[in-house]
Amino acid sequence: MKPITATLLLFILTRPSLCAQVNFNGSFEQLENGKPRGWLLTYAQNQDEGYTTSLDSIEKRSGKYAMSLEKRTDKANYAAVGWSTYQSYEGTTVEVRGYIKTKDITRGSAGLWMRVEGRSGNLMAEFMEKDGPRGTTGWKKYSLLYKYDRDEVASINVGGILLGNGKAWFDDLELLIDGKPINQSKTYLARGKQGDTTFRDGSGILLTTVTSQQQINLSFAGEFWSFLKYHHPSVAKGDYYWDAELFRILPGVIEARNNEELSRALEAYLDTFPKPPVCESCASEQKNDISLMPDYGNLFNGKIAGKSLSGKLDYIRNNRNTGSNYYVSLAAGVRNPSFTNERPYGQMIYPDAGYRLLCLYRYWAMVNYFFPYRHQTEPNWHQVLQESIPEFLSAKNEKEYTIAVLSLIAKVKDTHANIWSNNRALTSFKGRWGTPVQARFIEGKLVVTGYYTDSFGLRDKLKTGDEIVAINNREVEQLIKEYLPVTPASNYETQLRDLPNNYLLRSNDTVIKLKVKSDKGLREVVIPTVDLSLTFKNIDYQNSNGYFLINKDIAYVYPAKYKNEDLPAIKKLFANAKGMVIDMRCYPSDFMPFTFGNYIKAKKSDFVKFSIPDLSNPGQFSFTPTLKNGGGGGFRGNVIVIVNATSQSNAEYTTMAFQSSPNVKVLGSITAGADGNISSITLPGGISTVFSGIGVFYPDGSPTQRVGVRIDYPVQPTIKGIREGRDELLEKAIELLHKGW
Repeated sequence: MKPITATLLLFILTRPSLCAQVNFNGSFEQLENGKPRGWLLTYAQNQDEGYTTSLDSIEKRSGKYAMSLEKRTDKANYAAVGWSTYQSYEGTTVEVRGYIKTKDITRGSAGLWMRVEGRSGNLMAEFMEKDGPRGTTGWKKYSLLYKYDRDEVASINVGGILLGNGKAWFDDLELLIDGKPINQSKTYLARGKQGDTTFRDGSGILLTTVTSQQQINLSFAGEFWSFLKYHHPSVAKGDYYWDAELFRILPGVIEARNNEELSRALEAYLDTFPKPPVCESCASEQKNDISLMPDYGNLFNGKIAGKSLSGKLDYIRNNRNTGSNYYVSLAAGVRNPSFTNERPYGQMIYPDAGYRLLCLYRYWAMVNYFFPYRHQTEPNWHQVLQESIPEFLSAKNEKEYTIAVLSLIAKVKDTHANIWSNNRALTSFKGRWGTPVQARFIEGKLVVTGYYTDSFGLRDKLKTGDEIVAINNREVEQLIKEYLPVTPASNYETQLRDLPNNYLLRSNDTVIKLKVKSDKGLREVVIPTVDLSLTFKNIDYQNSNGYFLINKDIAYVYPAKYKNEDLPAIKKLFANAKGMVIDMRCYPSDFMPFTFGNYIKAKKSDFVKFSIPDLSNPGQFSFTPTLKNGGGGGFRGNVIVIVNATSQSNAEYTTMAFQSSPNVKVLGSITAGADGNISSITLPGGISTVFSGIGVFYPDGSPTQRVGVRIDYPVQPTIKGIREGRDELLEKAIELLHKGW
C-alpha cells in the first residue's frame, strides 16, 4: 500500500535478528545444505517469487562464490540477504564493507545495508538507496559505518540488497568492530536485567501434556503475562527481561491444583513488582471515534482470578504505562505497530516446552493488543489461546512445532499473515518441488489453466480446462479439508487461491501423479516436478503491456506494469477513449491512489479511513479522519476495475481509491481481504511472520478485511471459458462499457 521506500523500511527496520555467529562468512565460501552458512537469504515479502537469490560460481570477485540477486517478476519490489548477531561488542563503531557488481539496474539501486537494533528501539538503518550502484558496473568496494553505544546495542544486522530491477553480485564482505573483524572482537554483556542469561540454554519446563486444570492455568497465565507486558510501567519500560520472567512463573502455574492456588501464586509474583504511580490521564473519557476496545478475557470477570488479584490487576489497568514502550512502538506516519526488542532465539529450531509457550504467548499478546481486526479471528482469540496450549506442548519436533505456529497464525484470518522466513521444516512439509502445471479453483474444481513450461510435453498430457480430481491417489476434496487449517488467509476463496502452489501441486518426489477428468473421461497423468522458483511466474499476464487501447473506444491498464511516470503518455493515448478497464488481478508496481486516481476521478471526495492502535491503552483502536483523493480529472469516461482473490492489500486499497468516483464500477469476485500496512513479528526458532497493522475501512466504517472490496458486478470465470481460452471477466467489462453500464 506504500511506495517502495516506505515498504522497504517497514521490512528492514523490523526484520528480526538471528543468533550470534562465530564466523561472519562474508565471502560466502562456507556452505551448509548448499547455502552460505549463517546467512538468511529471504528478507522481503514474496522475495522468492520476485527475485532469484543464489550463489554464483561463475561471476565472483574471489574464491569460489559470490552472492547474486536478480529481478525476475513484479511479485516483489526488492530482495535482500543478511547476517545478524544478537550481541553487543566492546567498541564504539561497527562497519560493513564489501564489493558489489551490477548489471542493467535501470530502476532502483544495489547496496549494502545495516540495521542496529537498540534495547529501546532501532538505533540506525541504512541501505544505500541514494548512494548505491546503478546501471552496469564492475566490482567496486562500498562501506557503511555507524558509531554506537555498546550499552544500547541489542543486535547488529548487515547484508546486501537490490531495489528495483536488474542484477547485483556481492562478494568479500567484512564486518568490523573498531576496524577489526567481528570474530576478533570481544562481546559485551549489557548491564541490567536485560542481560539476564539464566534461561539462555533452556526454560527448564518439560511439560508435554496437560490436565484440564493445567490448561486453564496456562491460558490464564498467558493472559496475565501478556497484560503486564504492555501495561505495567516497569515491565513496559524494559526494566525486566520479560521472556525470562515467564519461565520463573510457569512452575507455580503448572503446579496449581485449582483456580484459588493459581490466583495466589500469580498474586505473590505480582507483589514483587513496584506499585505503579497514579496515572492522572488514564481515567480520561473515551473518545467517540473508537473502533475497537480492549478485551481482557478472564482477567477481570471473576471466573479464575481471586478478588485480591483482580483488584491489583485493575489498579495496574487504571494506572498503566502511557509513555513509550520497550516492546512496541508506532511506525512514523502510518502508525502501525512495530514490535521491538523481541528476541528470535534463532538457534532453537525446536524450542523446549517453555519456549514453545513463549512463542504462543508472544504472538497471542501482539494480536490481542495490537491487531486491528482481533474481533474477526476464529474462534474467539481468548479461546484460541486455551485451545492452542496442548498443540504447542505436544509438538515433538521441529516440524510439529512449525505446524503449530502456522495453525495459530491461520486463526487470525489475515492473508498477510503467514510464515514468511525460509523454514526448513515448512518447506519439507509442503514439498520441496513444484509442478510445471498452473491450476486454480474454478466453479469449486481444481482446473488446469496453463503451463509454466512445455519442455516436458505437457500439452500432450494435459489440456487447459481439464479437472484434477486426485493427486497421488488422494481426492482433491480430501486434501482441501486437510490443508485448510494450515492455510492462512482472510477468506475461503483466498485459501483456495493459495492451496495449489502451497500444498496440492508440491511434492518431495521427482514426479507427481494426477487423476484428470475431461470430456473424454478419467485418466492418470504422471508429471515431473521442477524447481519451485519456476512456479512463481505469473504467466497469465507476463506478455501484457502496462497500458494500451483494446479498441478505439476502450482503454486498458494493468497496474502490475504501470508506473506513475507513464501517466502523461497514458493521458495522451487515452484522450479519445470512452471507457477504461483497470485489471487489478495483480499487485500494483507503483502507488496509484493519488496519481492515477486523480486522473480518473473528477471530484475530490473521501475514500478511506483507518483505525490505529493506542499505545496508552493497549487493545484500543481509534478511527482516523477520512482520506480524500480525486479532483484532477482528465478522463471523463466510465471505468471498470476487475478484481478477484489475487487482488490483495495495495490492490484492494487502490481499488477503494478508484471506486469512490461515480464513474467507476468494480467487477469480479471476492478479493483477498487483507488491507493495511503490515507489522513484522519474530517468534522463537527464528520464525518470521506479519499481520495487517492498521485497520482499513470505507468512509462509512464498512470493513474490507476478510470481506474484500465492494463489488458492483459479481462475475466468476467458468470451466467452459477456460477451455475456450477466454477471459470472461474482461469480456464482461468490455460489454458493460460499450453499453454505458
